Amino acid sequence: MFDLRGHVAVVTGGNRGIGFGIAAGLAQAGAAVVIAARDIAASEAATQKILAEGGHASHVVADIGDPGACQAMVDETLRRHGRLDVLVNNAGMIIGGPPENVALDDWRRVIDINLTGAFLCCQAAYPPMRRQGRGKIINISSISAIFGSSKGAAYASSKGAVVQLTKSLAVSWGKDNIQVNAILPGYVMTDLTEATEAQHPGTYQEKIARTPACRVGTPEDFAGLAVLLASDASNFITGTAIPVDGGYTVQI
Repeated sequence: MFDLRGHVAVVTGGNRGIGFGIAAGLAQAGAAVVIAARDIAASEAATQKILAEGGHASHVVADIGDPGACQAMVDETLRRHGRLDVLVNNAGMIIGGPPENVALDDWRRVIDINLTGAFLCCQAAYPPMRRQGRGKIINISSISAIFGSSKGAAYASSKGAVVQLTKSLAVSWGKDNIQVNAILPGYVMTDLTEATEAQHPGTYQEKIARTPACRVGTPEDFAGLAVLLASDASNFITGTAIPVDGGYTVQI
């Protein structure tokens, strides 16, 4: 049920962090993975890592803040592989600061990347998935969709909206045998959080103190759930939003 051989998966922002953890996991399960991101050098390095482990991977340049890039990403995937089975909308960004100080251009940029970009990627993926009679879409949200954020209003708003987008697409496209689900990462050790820890020492320990698993997450922690949601094992699972947070959200 978890075998992805013969499947083609696109992972936006798949060249580092959670996106790479998911891309590597899908490749390990047998999928041909297309990493879509702006940084060509990082995408090439990520692709080579997957190839070195015996997986199938390639990459395309894509800035999902550009509406045309989303369609071009799907078109190039179809040109290379002739099909698209799995779309992982992972690419995103955050601009912090108190909400009263957030510039309108910054607000729009976060919404455009995190929400509108994911929506446009889903729109582009829908026709080939419908023609195939099946498809899997995995939207990466955040536990910020559950909690308020005093210094990340735009980010939290966009990620909350991603959950609602997930539910709406699940309802709309269920008849086409397309399952749409969301993953809500908790605090994860990435380049971004490493920089935060460097600027604000003790951030990791603060998160760990609240986490029943007694650690922060790693990108590899997302591979298993991504494989589940991309495979036949999840054919009757749709419209869900699943936290991967070591239990952070389950206690008061």
